[in-house]
Amino acid sequence: MLKNYIKTAFRSLRKNTGFTAINILGLSVGLATCLLIVFYVIDELSYDRFNKKADRIARVNFEIKFGGNNSKYAQSMAPLAQVLKSEFPAVEAAVRLQGRGGVHVKKDNENIQEDMMVYSDPGLFDVFTLPMINGNPATALVEPNSVVITESIAKKYFNSVDVVGKTLVLNDTQNYKVTGVIKDIPKQSHFNYGFFLSMSSNGDSKETTWLNNNFNTYVLLKPGADFKKLNAQLPALMRKHINVELQSVIHLTMDEFEKAGNYFRMNLTPLTDIHLYSNRVGELGRNGSIQYVYILSAIALFILLIACVNFMNLSTARSSNRAREVGVRKVLGSPRSSLIAQFLIESILVTFISTLIAVVLAWVLLPLFNQMADKELAITAQSFIWLLPVMIAIALVIGGLAGFYPAFFLSAFQPVDVLKGKLSTGFKGGRLRSFLVVFQFSISIILIIGTLVIYNQLNYIQHKNLGYDRSQVLIVKNTGALGRQAKVFKQEIKQLPGVDNATMTGYLPTADYRNTSAVFQDPTLDQKRGILPQVWSVDEDYLSTLSIKMISGRNFSTELQTDSSAVIINETAARLMGLKSPLNNPIYRPMDNSGKSIKRFTIIGVIKDFNFSSLRDNISPVTLFLEEEHGALSIKVHTKNLPALLTQIESKWKALAPNQHFAYSFMDQDFDATYRSEQRVGKIFVVFTSLAIAIACLGLFGLAAYAAEQRTKEIGIRKVLGADVSVIVAMLTKDFIKLVFIAILISSPLAWFFMQKWLQGFAYRVNFQWWIVALAGAGALLIAFLTISFQSIKSALANPVKSLKSE
Repeated sequence: MLKNYIKTAFRSLRKNTGFTAINILGLSVGLATCLLIVFYVIDELSYDRFNKKADRIARVNFEIKFGGNNSKYAQSMAPLAQVLKSEFPAVEAAVRLQGRGGVHVKKDNENIQEDMMVYSDPGLFDVFTLPMINGNPATALVEPNSVVITESIAKKYFNSVDVVGKTLVLNDTQNYKVTGVIKDIPKQSHFNYGFFLSMSSNGDSKETTWLNNNFNTYVLLKPGADFKKLNAQLPALMRKHINVELQSVIHLTMDEFEKAGNYFRMNLTPLTDIHLYSNRVGELGRNGSIQYVYILSAIALFILLIACVNFMNLSTARSSNRAREVGVRKVLGSPRSSLIAQFLIESILVTFISTLIAVVLAWVLLPLFNQMADKELAITAQSFIWLLPVMIAIALVIGGLAGFYPAFFLSAFQPVDVLKGKLSTGFKGGRLRSFLVVFQFSISIILIIGTLVIYNQLNYIQHKNLGYDRSQVLIVKNTGALGRQAKVFKQEIKQLPGVDNATMTGYLPTADYRNTSAVFQDPTLDQKRGILPQVWSVDEDYLSTLSIKMISGRNFSTELQTDSSAVIINETAARLMGLKSPLNNPIYRPMDNSGKSIKRFTIIGVIKDFNFSSLRDNISPVTLFLEEEHGALSIKVHTKNLPALLTQIESKWKALAPNQHFAYSFMDQDFDATYRSEQRVGKIFVVFTSLAIAIACLGLFGLAAYAAEQRTKEIGIRKVLGADVSVIVAMLTKDFIKLVFIAILISSPLAWFFMQKWLQGFAYRVNFQWWIVALAGAGALLIAFLTISFQSIKSALANPVKSLKSE
């Protein structure tokens, strides 16, 4: 019996090849798209789960609010790890990591720039699952000047992984002994370093102060321990240790500090939440966003729904054409169960074929998707363990739902009614189909509006006046490696034709190099007159090189010795300090954590606010001090022959540091990197929205063809009676256009609500404009009209003799 059902199903599908092709194509593309997004979402959700103890690991965060400015850090204090390990029974192990920054590593006679380098405590391998190929994980990071490297780094510098005992030379001055080689860290990790230096090599690791937070601290809880309980104990721990130092520095207890509206806070973030839920100062890598996982999951669901709606729409539309077949079968004694089975098997067969094509299509498109999403996804043998049952389940569910209507509805009719043609009521009789058309176009319009809003916001980001000029700014990195020659390098570069100016500092609006420190308006360090700004060391060329506007006062000058005790602040700093006339006002900066070394500075200038972090955040206070800082050299250039200028700059570098690697970037590219995830999501949104619209149009095309077929005789009679093509086209399209109008009315407020929520994630954002809804609606109407009118015009131009000559 099953064999007969399948044969009959194949026969029916071949008989209606056009509708079958549309059904299979739409469903295949929808399933393939959904599958690609599922791979992406699974990858995002899998971060850090390769750690065998991931469910017991958490990072300790630190938050501070002071002087109207609050900051959230992924870092905490140097002594915290040891205290947690010794004083809290629930803590099995703790480890600190601290980024080393850019370092030159010697390979033969060349120094290669390496940025993925971090200091680590010996307990690294007790907390994280980092399998060691060579070396002893228990002792690898105990001794000073020891380093553990990854497999790929070992091969890069030694062409072998058997390198324990060999030496790496850093910055031409530091020799580090390789004490271990670990497997490459999976890409699904919130940090991905190639070098782990022993923490005992880092002088800062011995600090005992609780007012500095420079270390990423992780704890491993014992089995059965509760994160919530440890989290609840952290405030008491913090008060105990910070209270003493707070009284020493600003002569206040924690209670007095908090009474003024300020606070210190400490909390935990589970390891598996870091990648998608954490966006703090001092992250060890660029994290993702759960918001984009939700958005892409919604897109996948929407596209799958549109594809399924298409399939159901076309299946139910064609089913009424088979009413006579049902009637004849029932007259000949076919039971209702056989009819139900026939329709369901036919529907499930189509979904199985579509599913197989979808898997192949996803496999073919995966490299393009990886390029667009910056991923390394792959369909492996392991993928099929979950993919095969999921795809079978999807095929059964979709096939069952799509076949449900024709199976149960048509099989219930009396043969006499069926054979009289009472089911052929045309398009107007299909209320279910009308609802489904409205549903899929509502989804399409929501996606169109979402795409327009995202691109409008990204365009706003690209062209917003940030308060500095990032164009034509070349950044030469790690100029600290030049040592005393750094100043000479800067002066020689400034003399080159095509160079406007140059400034030497690592504190740049597009860099991750940051430093916050409290400053006060009186020497008693009264917290009521203090703020917590960014504290940047810059030179006299900083403002002019980056075109930062001076509102009042003057710039730094090397000719004035007093400028070593001068400070320039931004508008936000002046506002938070309540200074209407900031010039010549003093501010006081503690130079250590004892509160005994305090230096007086005089405000000599106020600059216009500029965005130095993501536009998701409000501008915070900034104070600029005239101090040497050799992190990078930013060069403002004006030349059409940039390659020639780069060659000249590199030759100057090589003359001063022949063995040091020359590395550079452009400030506008660094800025774009901040919003790379938004740009990627924007591209994915456009591609998948286009696919959703294409799938919806496939269904609409099929329904239009069906409606025209149902009204073939009516069209023939109207043409014989003198109706022209435009009248017939209008007759066939108006019902569909009406449904699209309804879809616009339903989808517009929903799209407005969801996109307003997304825009609220940006401190600086565009307003939701009415023209976006108008454009999306007009676009949907135009697409629908073009899709329908093709079939309508074809039917209107057909010879009426052919449609009227026979029954």
